[in-house]
Amino acid sequence: MTSFRFLETGHGTAAFNMGLDLAIVEAVAAGAVPPTLRFYCWKPCAVSIGYFQGVRDEVDLDACAARGIAVVRRVTGGGAVFHDDELTYSIAFPESHPLAAGSILASYKAICAGIVAGLGRLGIPAEFAPLNDVVAAGRKLSGNAQTRKRGCVLQHGTILLGVDVDQMFAVLRVPAEKMRGKLIEDVKARVSSCSAMLGRTVGYPEAVTAFREGFSAGLGVILVDGAPTEAELAAGRREAAERFGDTAWTNRR
Repeated sequence: MTSFRFLETGHGTAAFNMGLDLAIVEAVAAGAVPPTLRFYCWKPCAVSIGYFQGVRDEVDLDACAARGIAVVRRVTGGGAVFHDDELTYSIAFPESHPLAAGSILASYKAICAGIVAGLGRLGIPAEFAPLNDVVAAGRKLSGNAQTRKRGCVLQHGTILLGVDVDQMFAVLRVPAEKMRGKLIEDVKARVSSCSAMLGRTVGYPEAVTAFREGFSAGLGVILVDGAPTEAELAAGRREAAERFGDTAWTNRR
C-alpha cells in the first residue's frame, strides 16, 4: 500500500481553502511533499463557482453580501456549489499514481470509492454515480470536481452532512424565476445529507473519523498524519490574497 499525507485543517475562509488546495498540488508537483489528502470545512459559508462559469449568471451577489456569504471561483470545473454544513476533501497526487490510471471517469470512480466507504462506515449504503457524484437511495450526497496540472491530479468534493435547499437557492440564480419553486422541490427530492439519511445529526468530527477510515480503505492507501508546511501555508495565503480573494479573478467571466 502506498502512503498519503493526511491533513485535517478545520474551518477556513473560501479564499484560503482554495488557495491551500492549489498550494498543496503545486508542492506535490514539485516533489516537496508526498501525495496528500486534506479534510476541511468553510467559515463563513460560501458559494464556489466552477472555473468556466460566469459569476453573475450563477450567483446572486447582493444576496450573498447581505447574508455574509463568500463567493469564490475554483480552479476546477463543474457547477456552482453552496458550502455550509459539510465535510470537504481535496486530494493531490501525481498522474503516474494508479488512482489516475485510465480515463477521467475511471479516476473519479477510484477516488470516490473513499466517499462510498466512508458513508458505509456511517451506516449509509452508497454508490458512485457517473460522472462525478455519490448517491444513496438515489439521492446525491456528494459532488466532486477535478483538474490536472503540472503532471498532478487535484480533486476536491463535498460530502453533505446537512443541507438547506432554501438557503442554497436564496443565493444561487435559477434559469427562470417562475421555475424557482419547482426547482427547489426537485432538488429537495434529489439531494440529501448524512444527517437526513440517518435521522440524527452527523457533525464534522464524526465525519472526519468515518471518512478518514473510508478513504484509507476505499483507495487502498495508508494515511499518515501531517500538517501543511510553512511554505504551503505561505503559498496558500498568497493565493488567497492575490487570486481567490481578488474580485477580478471571481468576476473574470
